[in-house]
Amino acid sequence: MASGPFSITRRHAVSGALSTAALAAASPVFSARPGNRPNILFIMADDLGYADLSCYGRAEYETPVLDGLARDGMKCTHAYANSAVCTATRVALITGRYQYRTPIGLEEPLGLRDVGLEPGHPTIASLLRNQGYRTSLIGKWHMGSLPKYGPLKSGYDEFWGIRSGGVDYFTHASFGRPDLWDGTTPIEETGYLTELLAERTMDTLDRRAEDHQPFFISLHLTAPHWPWEGPEDKAESDRLARSENPAAMMDYDGGDMDTYAAMVTSMDRQIGRVLDRLEQLGLADNTVVVFTSDNGGERFSDTWPFTGKKTELLEGGLRIPLIVRWPGLTTPGSESDVPVISMDWLPTFLAAAGGAPDPAYPTDGIDIRPALRGASLPDRTLFWRFSNHGQQAARHGRYKYLQIAGNSFLFDVVADPLERANLKDRDPARYDNLKKAWAAWDETMLHDPTAPSYGFTGKALADHFGVDS
Repeated sequence: MASGPFSITRRHAVSGALSTAALAAASPVFSARPGNRPNILFIMADDLGYADLSCYGRAEYETPVLDGLARDGMKCTHAYANSAVCTATRVALITGRYQYRTPIGLEEPLGLRDVGLEPGHPTIASLLRNQGYRTSLIGKWHMGSLPKYGPLKSGYDEFWGIRSGGVDYFTHASFGRPDLWDGTTPIEETGYLTELLAERTMDTLDRRAEDHQPFFISLHLTAPHWPWEGPEDKAESDRLARSENPAAMMDYDGGDMDTYAAMVTSMDRQIGRVLDRLEQLGLADNTVVVFTSDNGGERFSDTWPFTGKKTELLEGGLRIPLIVRWPGLTTPGSESDVPVISMDWLPTFLAAAGGAPDPAYPTDGIDIRPALRGASLPDRTLFWRFSNHGQQAARHGRYKYLQIAGNSFLFDVVADPLERANLKDRDPARYDNLKKAWAAWDETMLHDPTAPSYGFTGKALADHFGVDS
């Protein structure tokens, strides 16, 4: 048996041979009969760090609702975002493919350019709709603007939320421009955005309980993304609105640990309201609930035991909390250390619904239901890149290749999650194999040197809006 980083162990060979079809035949929880399709509630936070929930280690505050969800389901400790920034991860999530296969996925993140997810591309929403699901996006889109792009053009039956990367929690404006929509209609609402998104989700659940269709609801929260405003921080919203600085909403002179705690605990409470409604309507026993984040945390986040944050391919920029409650599949109180990634949800949900990805757009993800029931997954390598600082990363097994700012590394991220001991010279064969694998993968991806990499600067915004920075 070969012994390099790409060797196949007997355990991996066995798990790879057990196809999803074989597992489906062996266990009723893999059944996808038309009358037994699960509802899906997919909840994604924005810029939430790996350890920002108390069940993942946050000590400064508690998140009892999400802690309870973890007790009722599975907590994943090796879950990854497809990117260290939001637009790119959202593209991978919705397409089930590496984001670098589409022009919009090269935006890190989407700023002021008129690009977006092409309406003709199959998505997790359009493919589930083909299986008879009612599909709703509530919250953040950030994959292109009207009139060319939007959720209703990409498979969602309903959309209520924001199109940009972030808005003020009280004015619901993005850099001074209103950005709250019901479908394609701009709307005005009063209230703290996290609460409004929860209320809209509960209303949607009420309607789904009446029409008796299987549903896919994506609740894409903006919390705890900047600006740093908790439910009681209307005064901070007013201060930012008075500023003449077009980048004021990024709130570089605001926020603190108490504000961040208020944002996260508010998010936890609002998710609790949604889960309570699911229970009250009698839908919980046939609804998959997933909670995760779009990338690693920013400024006030806790990413322990990792280093790095949003925009960095260190573990802290990529490793995310992931909690799954899947009735009949996940064991209450269980944990999984099997690596999974954002683009896995499309093939996973489609398989559960009795469908499959569009063969013209083959998925790069895999059906992770075996991992959710406590088994392993077929051996694979995960890849990332990020334009800023020329970042490259690949993980295979417990080892990770990383290049950042002209420096290259090999880490054992299981034994050394802080990524401190560079094994490149101790294990040159493994390092070379992973580096070559990354280069071969990268040759198959799109490239656009003009795409911005976290390129939203105060000057860019000032130039766009025609004011002095």
